[in-house]
Amino acid sequence: MNKNNIIKLQLLGMVIAIFTLVSCDDVKRTPGKIYMPDMAYSRAYETYADHSNLAEKGIHYDNLPVAGTLARGKEMPFPYAKDKAGDTTNYYASRMVPNPIDSLNTKDAAEAERLYLINCGICHGPKLNGNGPLYKDGNGPYPAKPATLVGDVKYESMPAGQMFYSVAYGKNLMGSYASQLSKRQRWMIIKYIKNKQKK
Repeated sequence: MNKNNIIKLQLLGMVIAIFTLVSCDDVKRTPGKIYMPDMAYSRAYETYADHSNLAEKGIHYDNLPVAGTLARGKEMPFPYAKDKAGDTTNYYASRMVPNPIDSLNTKDAAEAERLYLINCGICHGPKLNGNGPLYKDGNGPYPAKPATLVGDVKYESMPAGQMFYSVAYGKNLMGSYASQLSKRQRWMIIKYIKNKQKK
């Protein structure tokens, strides 16, 4: 082999070595055109991360749970909506809804009694006999006698779900208490009434 061929081979070897070193120097991060960019570049974000700049990137993220799901610690929603005027379908169907509160401990019983006296006792009376300060044996400012919750078979046999419907949506002259009492507080009051009815 002559000297020129050896120089050419050495040059070719150096070019191959340089090309190899340059091409392997850094991993190519942008592959060019991507068929499904959402799969290649995830939009997943950490829950407690700063999300203030997502709108600038064109990403809508509001930290709300998925529609139709319940957040941890929340109660199941009441399954029946308010009936339309003249209809009583959901009112009667609500009989099948059980009270999620099986029993009241001492603290909850005291709280349920307090809530009853504040929200219900003014009409139904502290003794649940329908003789509250607004009625006063017919001498108060309210002319119609409220329901007698203890001592009237109609209300003692009324299921808890139907009572909840009445408290949540209102019934006859009684208005809704959904804005004043949470679902749990309404169920607590109903359990308090049912406990009084048993006695």
